[in-house]
Amino acid sequence: MTRVLEAAEARARDAGERMTAPRRRVLSLLLESGEPVKAYDLIARFGEDGQAAKPPTVYRALEFLERQGMAHRIASISAYVACAGHVGADHEAQASHAAAFLICDCCGSTREINGPDQGVIDAAAAAAGYAIARTTIEAHGRCPACRDAA
Repeated sequence: MTRVLEAAEARARDAGERMTAPRRRVLSLLLESGEPVKAYDLIARFGEDGQAAKPPTVYRALEFLERQGMAHRIASISAYVACAGHVGADHEAQASHAAAFLICDCCGSTREINGPDQGVIDAAAAAAGYAIARTTIEAHGRCPACRDAA
């Protein structure tokens, strides 16, 4: 995880941004979790000594991480997740990344998958007069374990 955090710091620096201690801590918590985490859980776990963070601290860090493409918000479950395999990627790789998630409606498991080609989405948006800042696709259904158990 140290290597991923160092890569994320370098990526932020290359973008002219700073990876502050709160931003680094929130990213660490997301990486440690390995699954989507609700903001209030991040707030509760933020302090290394068990002390909760002030909500604006965590929300600002999440906003930064989202803007930099290091984390995604999964709106349908109101949770955040570190971007699988893209946290340390350069800005160009992030710009071409369409986040896509498979979400099990039974057990809640979530998996990030390769999304559709961002170029196709951008072209469709441009034809409609839109400029896309980021793309997140959420697909709901049942995971293999829940499907087999039914």
